[in-house]
Order: sequence, then structure tokens, then C-alpha cells
Amino acid sequence: MLKRLYISNFALISEMDVAFPGKLTVITGETGAGKSIFLEALALALGKRADLLALKNAAKKCVVEAEFETSDLDLLSFFEENDLEFSTGITLRREISADGKSRSFLNDSLVNLNVLKLLSEKLIDIHSQHETLLLNQSDFQLEVMDAFAGSLDLFKDYKHEYTKLSKLNAELKNLTEQEIAARKELDYYKFLFEELEQVDLQAGIIKQLEEECATLENAETIKTNLLNAAYAINGGEQNLLGSLNQVKQLLNGLTKYNKRYQEFFERVNSTHIELKEIASEMEDAESLVDVDKSRQEEVNEKLDKLNRLLKKHNVSNEEELVKIKEEIEEKLVRFTSLETTIGLLSKQIERCKNTCLKLAKQLSDKRQKTMAAIEKEVKEMLLDLSMENAVFKIAHKTLPEPGPNGLDEVSFLFSANKGQELSALQKVASGGELSRLMLSIKSLLAKRKKLPTIIFDEIDTGVSGDVADKIGNILALMGNHMQVITITHLPQIASKGAHHLFVYKNDEAEKTVSHIKELHNDDRVTEIAKMLSTGKPTQSALVNAKELLSMKSL
Repeated sequence: MLKRLYISNFALISEMDVAFPGKLTVITGETGAGKSIFLEALALALGKRADLLALKNAAKKCVVEAEFETSDLDLLSFFEENDLEFSTGITLRREISADGKSRSFLNDSLVNLNVLKLLSEKLIDIHSQHETLLLNQSDFQLEVMDAFAGSLDLFKDYKHEYTKLSKLNAELKNLTEQEIAARKELDYYKFLFEELEQVDLQAGIIKQLEEECATLENAETIKTNLLNAAYAINGGEQNLLGSLNQVKQLLNGLTKYNKRYQEFFERVNSTHIELKEIASEMEDAESLVDVDKSRQEEVNEKLDKLNRLLKKHNVSNEEELVKIKEEIEEKLVRFTSLETTIGLLSKQIERCKNTCLKLAKQLSDKRQKTMAAIEKEVKEMLLDLSMENAVFKIAHKTLPEPGPNGLDEVSFLFSANKGQELSALQKVASGGELSRLMLSIKSLLAKRKKLPTIIFDEIDTGVSGDVADKIGNILALMGNHMQVITITHLPQIASKGAHHLFVYKNDEAEKTVSHIKELHNDDRVTEIAKMLSTGKPTQSALVNAKELLSMKSL
């Protein structure tokens, strides 16, 4: 429900702040007073493109702010889909600076103009002679059918599943594209991994192999030197151990004279033991050194491979090669995981698709069964509005695959005059005929579901007398179920409003300025009397106005 509209520096309006209590609000005023400006300003808040010419004062900022209460509307999914903070109280604000820059706000947060337009379609429907925002839209036509069929909840369930299916299909498309891209590189990464797998990658392996290579290349020298060194320590008659034994004996005879001599003996003895062990270990080491040409070639080959891999991957050590190998392995694992995920996702999509199809068939069955009833009720309302020759039909087509709205494609067909072929609404109906048709459909719809605010701009064009009174009654009844705002020139309709706003203009400081005020009691009688007569209201016009106001609840 539109609760309030604030306008500043727009067209003929300097500043205007209007409250809308709900039910049926009628707006009257002389031609040119600024009633259409009110709609233009509201359209600006709802996302219409800005026009600098609309600024009353080109040096000042234009601001239009519309407040809505939406607790009766289901908008949570819209806020979630557009990543917006949900609130049932909504304030839309549009600002146009003097330099032409425009900014849009939703509850004081900057918002994209396209998002604002999508939201505004759910908040308000402006219907004029030249503009029908909903009547020609397939979504709205199917909404009408679901309201009549009692399948709004079923459609909601279908929409949930279809949205889920769409997201799953988008996810599958993304994963499939990843798989195609990964498959192109798969063989290459497999080759790289196998190449790294074939070498013994571990920290320090290159240094270890280089040492082994040096040992193998100099095996004969090493063996000779080790044997000679061991022999010098413990071989032949003249060796280090024999000499140390003599030293030990000499020092052993002195240990009883001085503690320091005892220390000499112990150190020489320790050296003797250490040399003996070294000689033994050198002999063992010599026995382990083989002159093995084949092993030497093998080690050299491993080193060559490792060095080539370092150069190939542009790294300096084997630790970095290990990291590269792990990264490649992760890619291969991800590819395998990708295949598994795609398989599972495909099965999930198939289940979701079956659910969608089942719900879509149930939905289509309910919709088709209610088509005749809709046509009958609309026809009766059009007849009541003096459109005796009007024909309204619903053309239905079953789609091969479920779409956003199910399996159904519908088109409202209309013929206003006898002998006129049925055609799509926008091709055959005049503005006045469309207005009455929209009024008929909306009034029937309002009894069956919660609707956003609807604004009729001069729906009374081309009608008068009894038909105008009936239109007024329909609007008043609609106002019992929803918020209706209508701009009218007819007293029969103006008298039906629960609230009456009057638009007028004054000349102020060499400028014409539009104002709006709510009329009550005698002021309202006077305004309706003016609409009934020309010039100053006559006494009979005032009496007639009072009678019309007394009949507004009938």
C-alpha cells in the first residue's frame, strides 16, 4: 500500500507531501491543475528515466519519495534474489541533481535503477488510457488464471522448484565448461605428474645423489686412500697404534708422581682407542665402496632428470618441485571430483525436472478447467459496464517443456464491437475499452488474492451517467480488498471515494504552483457540485452532490 508521497522541485510542484490512508482514494481537479504531474512524479520514484526539463527550479535538486507498507505482499524472495535487506516498510527515493545526475534509493541504500523498476512492478500498477503495465503481460494473465483456479500456492511451489532447477542447470553449465577446459589440459598434466612421479622427489635427494656420484666416480682413489690410511694407523711394524702403545707405557710409569701425568696418560689412551676405531671404520667404509659403472650411470641419469625438471619448471630445488607435483596432483583429483560432481548434479537435475513437470501438469490442468469461468465472469462485468457486444476469450497453448510459468502459454483475446475479430488486447482495444476490461479483471482478482496498489488515470473517459456510477461502485468494492487510487473528472466516481484529494494551482511570485489537499465534509460537497455543473455550483447541484456522497457505500 502506498502510504505517502513526497515531491520537491518537480514540474509545477515546489513541495508536496501527501498521505494515502488506503481503500479508494479519488483525485480531482481542473484540467491542467497538475493531476498528471502527481503520476509523473510517482513514476520517477518507481524507476522511470529522469528528464531535466521536469525540474521546477533548474538550480535545485529534485526529490521524490514514496513510502509503502508491504506486509500483505510476498516480497521476501525478491529481496533475497537481489541481495537486499528485507523489510515490509519500503521507502523509494529518487534524487535528480541540477547537473542531471540521478540516484535511486531503497530504504536509504543506493539501488540499481533496473532493480527499482522490478520492485515497483510488485508495489504499484499505474493504468492510464495510454499505458497498460500488466494487462498485456503473460505473467499477469497467468496470475489471473491461478487466482481463479485457486492454484496460487501450487504455482508458488512450482516456481520454487523451477528456480531451483534453473540454478542447478546454471551450475551444471558452469561445471561442464570447467570440465571441457580441464579436459583439454588433462593429458598434459597427467604427463607432467608421471614425469615427476618417476623421480624420487624428496628433500635433499639431489645432494645425496651428487655425493654418491662423486663417490662412484672416484671409487678407486677412495678405496686406496682408505686402505693406506687404515694401514698407517694399524698395519705393519711401524704404525701409529704401536707408537702410541710405547707412549702409553712411558706415561703409565709416571702417573703415580703427579696428577697431571695421569691426565696425559688418559688422553693418549683415549687417542689410541679413537684411532683404533677410526682404522676399523675406514676398513669397513672401504669395503662398501664399489667400482660400479652401471650404478654410476644410473645416478648420473637421475641427476640429469632432476636438473632438467628444475629447469623445466623454473625452480631452484627439489622442495619446489615437490610443491609443483602436489599442485598438479590436486588438479587431477579435482578433475576426477568434477566428473563425479557432474554425474551427481545431473541426477539431481533429472529428479528436479520430474518434480517440475509433475507440478506443471497439475497447474496446467487447474488453469484450463477455470478458463470458461473466467471468460463468463469478465463477460458479465463488461455487460454491466455497457459493453454489450464485448467478447473476451483466453487462447491457450501447451508448451513442449516447462518454462518460468509452467507448461502454459496464454493470451487474452478481446473484441469490443459486434463483428470484430478476436485479437490480442493491444491490437483491438481502445484506451477506454482497455481501462474497463482491466477494471473488470482487477476487480474479480482483488476478491481472490492480495494485490499491489492500482492507480487508474481517468478510467472514466468516454463514459457518463449510469456506467460511471457502476464504475465508481466497482472501484469502491475493490477498495475494500486493496488500495485503489483513481484520477477522475466524473462526480459519480469522485463521490465513491473513502478519501478525496483535490489538486489546484495558484500563481505565486510570478510562478504557477500546484498544490494538493484532502477534502472533507462541506468542501467535498462543493467540489462534487462543481463537477456536476458549469460555473458556480447551483443549489440543485449541491443537493445532488450530497445525495451522491450519501450513496457512496451502496
